[in-house]
Amino acid sequence: MKDWIAHFRAAARGLTVSHAWRGYGSALFLEFGSLTPTTRRDGRPGEPEGELGLMIEWSWRIEDGRSIACGSWSDEALWPSIFARLVGLRVTDISTFGRLPELLLSLEGDLHVASFMTAEGDPAWTLFDRRGGGCIAVGCKSGLLVAE
Repeated sequence: MKDWIAHFRAAARGLTVSHAWRGYGSALFLEFGSLTPTTRRDGRPGEPEGELGLMIEWSWRIEDGRSIACGSWSDEALWPSIFARLVGLRVTDISTFGRLPELLLSLEGDLHVASFMTAEGDPAWTLFDRRGGGCIAVGCKSGLLVAE
């Protein structure tokens, strides 16, 4: 069985956060490495995609040193400035924690992005590897890491 976290750790380490954006609701998207433009179904430009990506649907937080800078339940007015702080920072590590695998993305400057599901079901994060023309998506299903 492939160690998907080791795969993403090796692929992401040293890449910069190229784009950070909010999806529907409180979904957080981070794009790493070179960006590729996208087009929505209606023909309008979409958010660019990185070589690698991270999506946390909800229940996330961004830790700054010894405090929580903001999270999915914070005042949304805080988000844009905190998201902007992430852009340009290099990835230092990707790991999981907890009995049900939550994701921790560590960035230079002692900033960390953590998934932290607080509702029933699985942790709601997905890592994307878009290198090589395809896309590998890894997340948590039934408490286990799975690739699609």
